[in-house]
Amino acid sequence: MKRFLWKVAGFISLGFAYIGVVTPGIPWSVFVVFAAYAFAQGSPKMHAWLYGHRLFGPFLINWQEKRVFPLKLKYMMILTMASSVAIMYFTVPLNGVLWTAAFMA
Repeated sequence: MKRFLWKVAGFISLGFAYIGVVTPGIPWSVFVVFAAYAFAQGSPKMHAWLYGHRLFGPFLINWQEKRVFPLKLKYMMILTMASSVAIMYFTVPLNGVLWTAAFMA
């Protein structure tokens, strides 16, 4: 039963990670790390698949070895946050934009 619950948690977390990849403002890295942990507990096959994944694999390997985000992904995160603030500037009252930008900083 525990293995099943870890698998479910891994799939839910992986689903949130995929949503975070395509949606600005939603983090995906935390969900991928948790999915790797959950799959390590519940499904060695999915754990191996996740480490071999084209997008998530290199990030997880780097995280496991060095506990840091790759520089390329840091730049992508900054670009995503900047584009979110730029979009909000035109769609949200200025007060909301300032609070969001301060929170992101």
